[in-house]
Amino acid sequence: MLNRIFFTLAFIASAQLAFSQSVLEETFFQSGKINVVIAVILVILIGLFFYLFRLNKKIDQLKK
Repeated sequence: MLNRIFFTLAFIASAQLAFSQSVLEETFFQSGKINVVIAVILVILIGLFFYLFRLNKKIDQLKK
């Protein structure tokens, strides 16, 4: 159940990023900083998912 929620949120976030275009996004593309922005977002999301995965494992251990 928890995995399904994570995948749904990740899909919604990636769809929002893929279809939204703004002045800020165009500025990042023109200056070449979009790669840095994407890398920072990926690091934050990976860290968040890693934290939630570890937290889920600890909760499962406490249930036993």
